[in-house]
Amino acid sequence: MGDRIVARGLGFRHSTRKQFAFRGVNIDIPAGQRVLLVGASGVGKSTLLAAVAGVLGPDEGEFEGQLTVGDQPPAPGRVGMVLQDPDSQVMYARVGDDVAFGCENMGVAREEIWRRVPEALSMVGLDLPLDHPTSELSGGQKQRLALAGVIAMQPDVIVLDEPTANVDPEGTRDLLAAVQRCVDATGATLLVVEHRVDIWAPQVDRVIVLGRSDDDAAESNGAGAVVADGSPEDVLVGSSEFLRRIGIWVPEAYDENRGDDAGMPVVHEQSAGDMKEQPVLQARGLVTGWAIDAPMGTVVQCSTARCSSDTSGLDLEVFAGSSTVITGVNGVGKTTLALTLAGLLEPLAGTIQVKEYKRPPQQWSSRALARRIGFVFQDPEHQFMAPTVREELLLAAASQTLPPDGLARFFGQFGGVKSYLKRLDGQHRVAAEAEAASLLERLRLEQLQHANPFTLSGGQKRRLSVATALMAKPSIVILDEPTFGQDRRTFFELVELLRDLTRAGSAVISITHDPLFIELMGDQRWNLEAAR
Repeated sequence: MGDRIVARGLGFRHSTRKQFAFRGVNIDIPAGQRVLLVGASGVGKSTLLAAVAGVLGPDEGEFEGQLTVGDQPPAPGRVGMVLQDPDSQVMYARVGDDVAFGCENMGVAREEIWRRVPEALSMVGLDLPLDHPTSELSGGQKQRLALAGVIAMQPDVIVLDEPTANVDPEGTRDLLAAVQRCVDATGATLLVVEHRVDIWAPQVDRVIVLGRSDDDAAESNGAGAVVADGSPEDVLVGSSEFLRRIGIWVPEAYDENRGDDAGMPVVHEQSAGDMKEQPVLQARGLVTGWAIDAPMGTVVQCSTARCSSDTSGLDLEVFAGSSTVITGVNGVGKTTLALTLAGLLEPLAGTIQVKEYKRPPQQWSSRALARRIGFVFQDPEHQFMAPTVREELLLAAASQTLPPDGLARFFGQFGGVKSYLKRLDGQHRVAAEAEAASLLERLRLEQLQHANPFTLSGGQKRRLSVATALMAKPSIVILDEPTFGQDRRTFFELVELLRDLTRAGSAVISITHDPLFIELMGDQRWNLEAAR
């Protein structure tokens, strides 16, 4: 049976912030209830979830009010938590060991652990041997593996933080079914944070909406608080216009104003570039993958689009002023292809040519790569280096003057970010400051310019990572899942920003599972299938 969750006047302020993430939160969730927590990007949803899970330590910020889980203060280990990034939760090389990890930390007897592990795997629909390599799992399977680890711990509360953000449609359906089976079987209280309201609304008893005191202000103004609470029908139907205005994706089935585009940001259509011109990027006979040195030789995992193992590889073309989307199931090789096109990974075979340059991007210097191809990693934190949001953007602009031998010499010679930024000449710095200010305002990060990038919400981190890629004004921009963590408002604003790039003549390449993004940005569409 689940535990009751009660918050009274609850607030939390991160230690590096002046503003509370949320404040004055009053909720009472009965044991066994299934709740969907929604709100605009950066409103404090994930922070509230972390508070319930008991993973916010006293050194991380300041609490006010009261919070209890099962009539006790929250504590790590009593609440099972699944995060949005599938890879961040895999701890071991084998499936069985990974599921057992949480139980081992709780001191559960060995015999009991290995009784629970196969039961948990069965409950989430992972019919795999216990020694199956976790490295061979897709993103959706990794999320179900994380859920199995939570189930094996037998918590009374399960919290999910955007669990489908980086999962393909098939993996999303499997994960949703797994969660449903779990809560049906265990009676656990379920609390889900998700922007994708349509897939969760039919599965929950209640929807709680976090919002700001001024819903028309920039998202960083004001502390988050409960602005709507009730059954899915009462909240989503009765307040659909208000919810759309503050950035909530109201499903069509619940939207009382469906068919009315009021409040819908305008995204201007764009042609697919001039196909008569020479492509700005082209690949011939391209085969991508990872080569792993092993005692018996080289083991190659290779995924290519629309080709089998006996073909000669991919022939791809990208044109100036066009937007290309790359789709395919988790694990098929989309990110590997993107890294290869960006010059960050060597191809296993074939060639890549960028217009006006004789050498392929893999042979360019760090400085040239930063100037010519902007890349947004799937995990935003993989590209953060500066102590503040503003300095992160200035560093991206300054990367155009990096020493030819790259970042290692950069930090050794100049003593880090702040020392290097002081060396920018006046004219270049003025231009960089102006561009940074413009992007911060446009991406709703202006009020967070002095915050540490690692303390931002998932959606804010994503928008910052996009902004850093654009600071150098590259002619080619490649983005891995650019819209994850975005609410309705920031989604359309981000799409419009990318469309502005194509209108200015840049080529945009995006990896995505989002059908609306595909519709709006898919001038060219590459669907990847595993090599056979």
